[in-house]
Amino acid sequence: MRVERLKLWQDAGHAYLEIYLPDEDDLASGDNGRSGPAVVVCPGGAYLFASEREGKPVALRFAERGYRAFVLHYTTRYRNKDEFVLGLANLAESSEEDEEPVLPRPLFDLARAMLLIREHAKRWRVDPDRIAVCGFSAGGHLAASLGVHWHAERWRDTFRQDGMLLKPNALILGYAPADFAIQDGGDALSASYGRLRELAHRAMFGTAKPTAEQLERENTVRYVSPQTPPTFLWHTADDRIADVSHALMFASALARQRVPFELHVFESGGHGLSLCDESTAQHEGQIRPDCGVWVDLALNWLRKQFAQQNQH
Repeated sequence: MRVERLKLWQDAGHAYLEIYLPDEDDLASGDNGRSGPAVVVCPGGAYLFASEREGKPVALRFAERGYRAFVLHYTTRYRNKDEFVLGLANLAESSEEDEEPVLPRPLFDLARAMLLIREHAKRWRVDPDRIAVCGFSAGGHLAASLGVHWHAERWRDTFRQDGMLLKPNALILGYAPADFAIQDGGDALSASYGRLRELAHRAMFGTAKPTAEQLERENTVRYVSPQTPPTFLWHTADDRIADVSHALMFASALARQRVPFELHVFESGGHGLSLCDESTAQHEGQIRPDCGVWVDLALNWLRKQFAQQNQH
């Protein structure tokens, strides 16, 4: 396995793409030089930082199953978790409107990553028609955002490219928020959660109290259309950070638009499970083999979707 890092924008920003590829010898001997499917992993972190638990371990799991794997380190308010912890501690001392919102820069980062992967498809031996985007929590919101907006006019102005080059062939959404108005209206779990939500809102919207219009603009359910890629969703019924209703609403919107989807709701497990095993668990409660089956379920679903798409 070799790992490369590619900066997304040459002029500014800290966003970059981490690339996990088989060694050249493995490529030459293992698949006779054929292109393989790819997955772009978008970690969560409330648009404040990129969760390491939802990045590299997930990419490696997909790489073990024959995927060219990429982790998108998209634009977040803080460069890493240490900076985030410091920001959370100093929240009371900061002004309410202390910086420009992060959104929509992460969406442009993901679109740029899709374009770069297709531009380098031959070198990285990626099948450009079999690229999935897999996102967790805020990264799932980001993945869904590209899924519902890839055909927007804005991309032609920014990239001078056909939107089809930016389109994911499939989405995998793990405990992803879809409508931040629901999250905003929920009861605070604790004082610390309230501070986290306030910091996340400042990062996303530039204010701790976003308007209804700002919240609606980021509502991915609203923009689901027949052009939205096939989607695999998984969630837990007891998630108190991103309520299960997010997944149910997104799935219902897909059903109304006749977009292929598969939805799995596990009875319990909470938020932030990632791979649900020892490799990503922060505590014993996140070791959940009953939920960890999502990986095989998603891989089987992707195999079916890619086969059907190639027939058309």
